[in-house]
This record gives sequence, structure tokens and C-alpha cells, in this order.
Amino acid sequence: MELSRRLRSLPPYHFAAYSRKIAELRASGRDIINLSIGDPDLPTPPEVLDALTESAREPVNQRYPEYEGMAALREAFAAWFARRFGVELDPRREMSVLIGSKEGLAHLPMAVMDEGDVALMPNPAYPVYPTAVALAGGTVYELPLCEEGGWLPELEAVPADTLARAKTLWLNYPNNPTGAAAPMAFFERAVAFARRHDLLLIHDMAYAEVRFDGARPRSILEVPGAKDVAVEFHSFSKAYNMAGARLGMMVGNAQTCEGLTRLKSNLDTGIFRPLQIAGIRALALPEEWVAERNAIYQRRRDVMLAALRAAGMRVATPEAGLYLWPRIPAGETAADFALRLLDETSVAVTPGTNFGSAGEGYLRVTLTAPDARIAEAAERLRR
Repeated sequence: MELSRRLRSLPPYHFAAYSRKIAELRASGRDIINLSIGDPDLPTPPEVLDALTESAREPVNQRYPEYEGMAALREAFAAWFARRFGVELDPRREMSVLIGSKEGLAHLPMAVMDEGDVALMPNPAYPVYPTAVALAGGTVYELPLCEEGGWLPELEAVPADTLARAKTLWLNYPNNPTGAAAPMAFFERAVAFARRHDLLLIHDMAYAEVRFDGARPRSILEVPGAKDVAVEFHSFSKAYNMAGARLGMMVGNAQTCEGLTRLKSNLDTGIFRPLQIAGIRALALPEEWVAERNAIYQRRRDVMLAALRAAGMRVATPEAGLYLWPRIPAGETAADFALRLLDETSVAVTPGTNFGSAGEGYLRVTLTAPDARIAEAAERLRR
């Protein structure tokens, strides 16, 4: 018996392989500070946990959940979206409830792409994007991102013959891994481009609520008419420190939302209702809670920025997200530099090439460790 050709063609998921290496080093007695994975370390708000535990005791919430998610969660998310972005969503038609945004990103190509369809995809990018397209039988056309271009793709450089076969355009701002933000003018161009070439624009906005220095990242759905061609992914993991809960949303184009919900009804049985009730409570948290949480991340950001710059690396100051994207000194590959850093300092970071070839020369450093560990990592880098 053999595994499928599609599965055998996929590389190992780099976070899983790196986690095994870190575990081996820790087992040997090394004190590893892991800044390689964007796993929020701050606790879920207690009122959200109270909503989860109290609702879990109700027998009605212990049965199979609704495939399409609870109506109350959809309505609460629509109300939050209107407050946050000024965009009205139809809770019934323009929303798909997800078992975490990663799950939705992984399944969406199966709902909207056929064998041989082309996905226009940034490089570097979150590795789930190309994997999902490959498992759906599609192919990827890479849109290189570069520092000089503000980490924005040159959409008009895509060849005409590729555009004729293209079905989807993938974007992600605030960006993982680069930390870049996209101006509204770029979103307007991207929506017009998708409309012109009959593309589904897929925007991953998982990091919108981790924001600094007064920034408030904009939704691509704020562009007039964007819902005709676009969907957008949101995550409770980063927004409300609920990574283990696995709860997310895809919103926007009604036909696409209906299609993903239909696909998921054939693959899973929805989300544990107490988790959805916890999500409703999270959406009601005041802006002050978000600001206080983000002040912690901003403090960590500033400590690591100073340490990386003192170590001789050029790094931009991100306005949102959980990542720094420093340029390493010339003369080594990103993979070799990350391994040497791990060996010499016991600080684990991710080489930029784990996100695509255009990540060569960069590292991704996360802010998801306690303040004391961030400070210790900074001191090790300086030494």
C-alpha cells in the first residue's frame, strides 16, 4: 500500500519538523527559547473561559453542532465587523464559520478550484496556501514579494496566458511572514484586477487585531463592490488569545461562503457549541482589552527590534502582527544562519525560505514568548 501521489509530493510541514528538533535539544538539556511559531502565549480572557465552561455543562450544547455555525455567533460577528470596519455582512449568506482560519484556507481550494486551475500566490507566503492548492489539484503561479516593493505583488506583471487559467488570487495583510501592511490603494487595485480577470480574491487577515502605534489595519471588504469578487479570513486565535479553541470566519462573497459551508458539511460536523458561545463573548470584549493586550506585544516588539539591530540586522518596524522579519548579514543562507543561531544562542527562529524562495536572506522572529524570555533572547543575541 502507498500514500497518494498528491500527499507524497508535499514537503514536510516545516513547523512540525522544527518542533521535533527543538524537542530533541530540550531533551538533551538545552534551554531553548522558541521564537519560531506564532502561538499566542497570553491567556484567553477569563470571561471568555467562563462562557465556555458554563455553556459546556448544558446538555443541549453537548450534541452535534449546526453545520453552518450558530446563528447567534454569525450575528455577533456581523455586528463586530460593522463596528470594526464599517462593512455590513449578511450573517446567513456572507459568512462561513471555521474550525480555525487554517482549516478554512486549507479547504477553500477544494470548493472553488478544478484540476489544473492556477492560483496567483505571493512568495513568501504562509505554507498552507500552496499546500491547499496542490491538494485540490491546482497549480501555483508565484508573485514575488520584495522589500523594495513594500512586500506587495506586481499584479500587472502576470502573463496573459497565465491569467487565462487563473482562478484565485491570494493576499495576506498584515503579512505573514514579513509583517508588511497594505495601503487601501493597493486593495482597490487588487479588487479591480480580480474583477477584470474573473478571479476569486482570497484575503487572509488573521493578524488584524494585533496592532501597534495606533494602527488599525483595513479590511479589503471596505473597497466598494469587493464582496462581488473577494472573501476574507479572520481568526479568533490571534485576535482573542484563543489559538487552542480553533475558531475562525470567512466572510464576503455569498456564493463562495455557501460553497465552503457545503463542502465542510460533507467533511466535518461543525464546531463544539460552547466554543462558539465563547467566541460570542470574545467579540463583546471592549477595545480597552485589545489595547492592553497589544501594549504587551508592542513592548516585546520594541525589545526585539533593538536587539536585532544591535546584532547588525536590518529590520523594519511592523505596525501589526506577531512577527519581525530581519535581514541577515551577507554570506550565509537563511537556513544556515538560523541553525547557527540555534546552536550558539539556543534561540529558535524560522528561516525565511520556509515561506518560499523569496524569503532567502531573512528570518521570521515571533513575539509569542513571555516578556522575560523575550528579554533573555535579546540578551543572548547581543552576546
